[in-house]
Amino acid sequence: MKVATREEIREIDRASVEEHGISESVLMENAGRAVCVAAMRKFPRAQHIAVVCGGGNNGGDGFVAARHLAAKGKSVTVYTAKEKSAYTGRPLENLRAAAGSGITITELAGDPSKIAPCDLIVDALLGTGAQGEVREADARLIEFINNADAGCLSVDIPSGVHSNTGAVPGAAVRADATVTFVMPKIGTAIYPGAEYAGEIFVAGITTPRHLEEKINCEITTYETCAELLRSRPADSHKGTYGHTLILAGGVGKSGAAILATDAAVRAGSGLVTLGVPQSIHGVAEQKTAEAMTEPLADTGGHFGECSADRALEIMDGKNALVTGPGISASEETAGFLRRILAGRKMPAVIDADGLNIIAQNPDIKKQAAGVVLTPHPAEMARLCGKTTAQIQADRIGAARDFARETGTFVVLKGARTVTATPEGKVFINPTGNPAMASGGMGDVLAGVIGGLLAQGYPPQDACVLGVFAHGLAGDTCAEKTGGMAVRAGEVCAALPAAFMQIKNPPEKRFFTVI
Repeated sequence: MKVATREEIREIDRASVEEHGISESVLMENAGRAVCVAAMRKFPRAQHIAVVCGGGNNGGDGFVAARHLAAKGKSVTVYTAKEKSAYTGRPLENLRAAAGSGITITELAGDPSKIAPCDLIVDALLGTGAQGEVREADARLIEFINNADAGCLSVDIPSGVHSNTGAVPGAAVRADATVTFVMPKIGTAIYPGAEYAGEIFVAGITTPRHLEEKINCEITTYETCAELLRSRPADSHKGTYGHTLILAGGVGKSGAAILATDAAVRAGSGLVTLGVPQSIHGVAEQKTAEAMTEPLADTGGHFGECSADRALEIMDGKNALVTGPGISASEETAGFLRRILAGRKMPAVIDADGLNIIAQNPDIKKQAAGVVLTPHPAEMARLCGKTTAQIQADRIGAARDFARETGTFVVLKGARTVTATPEGKVFINPTGNPAMASGGMGDVLAGVIGGLLAQGYPPQDACVLGVFAHGLAGDTCAEKTGGMAVRAGEVCAALPAAFMQIKNPPEKRFFTVI
C-alpha cells in the first residue's frame, strides 16, 4: 500500500478539483463520512462523542463527521479551537451545516475543561499541516485529550505528528485509531508517529486512482510479498535455487558467519558455501551442517589481502555474495573487500564491518553500485557523515538520498526498516518488534536477502521480501516469549514458517480499508 507526504496528498487533492471536476465540498463530505464509518467500526458502543475541530480543513472534516455521527443517533458535541467567526471557506460551510443539524457548537477559547465527559473524542484539530512544536493552547488541548477517560479517533493523522517524517517535536495526540484519506501518510507508517496513530483505517474519498501513480513510497503488505514469493516446481532441484557464497567471520566472530549462513539456507538457497578465515575454519565446520565451508588464508584471524585470491576463485559460479558480518574493519580487511568487490560478477549484500570499511574508504563506496547495503542507524550515520540522531530524524530521506547517490539498495534497519532503491523508491516494513533487539539479527537478515538473491530475485524484491519475512519470523518468536527478547538463531529457525504465513496470511492486516 502506498504512503504519501503532505505535499503529495495536496497535489492529488488539487488535481482532483482542478483537472477532474471533483469539488472540494465532495472531498470533504466523503472524508467526514469516512470518519463516521471508522468511529462506528472501532468504537461501536460510544454514545457521547466530542468532536474537537481546528481551524483548517481537518476541522472541516470534523464538522462533517459530527453531522453523520448525529444522524446515526449519537449524542455529539463539537468543540472549536478557534472562534466560530474565524472560520472561512469549506470548514465554515460545514460548521454551519452541523449547527443547522442541531449539533451544539462550543468555543473552547483555550479552555479544554469545557469538554464534557464522553465516550469518544474525535481529534480533528491540526491534521497534516502541523510542523514543529504545536502552539501552547493546542498543547493544552492535546494533553487533555490524552488524559481523558475516553477513546480517541484522529482524523488523517494524530495532531502534533509530522506527516512527512513521523517526528513528534512536542505535544501530540496518542490515538486509539486514525482514519486517513486516500492513503496513509508517511508519518503514521514510521516511528515515532506510528506509535501515536493506533489502528489505521484507510478511506478513499473518490480522488482518481491514477493520480497516485507518481508516489514512490509504500508500506509492505502480505499481499505485496505473496505476489513476490515464487512457487517451487515439482521437478526442481537444489541447482534450481542458486548458490550463495558467504564470506564472513573472524576470530571471536564466528557466530556472525554461522547465522548468515544458516539464514541463507532457511531462505531457500539451493547451495550455500561459507568462506571463513583459516583460524576459525574448524569452528565453522563443527557448527555448519547444511552448508559447505572453505578456509581462506588470514591475517591475525581476519581476512586480508592474502585471502582475496582464493575468495575470487570460489566466487566463480556463485549466484550471490554476502560479506561483512564479523570480518573486522582493519586496513588489511579493507584491501580484501576492495578486491572482491572489483572482481564480483553476482549480486551482493554488504553488512556490519563491510559497511564500516565502505564508510572509511570512498574508493570502495564507488565500487558498491548495485550492491545491497544493510546498515543500522549508527552505520548509516557513518556512511553519510551524519549523526545517528540526524539519520533517525528522517530515516526515509537518509536512505533514499544515499541510495540515489551511490546507486545502491539501502536497507536501513530499525523499527519500521526502510528499503530504498537507486531509482528513489522506498518501502517501509511493518513487521518486527523490540524483542528482536539482540545480537546477530542483522547477520540473519543479510543471509536471508543473500539467499533470495541467489534464487534469482531482483535486489528490490529480495530486500522487500527478505525484510518482511525476517520481521515476521521475529514476530512469531516474540509471541512465544510474551514479547521478551528472542535470539537471532530462533528467528532464523522461524523463517520457513514466516514464508508459509506470507502464502497464507492471517486475517489481521496492518491497515483496514473502509
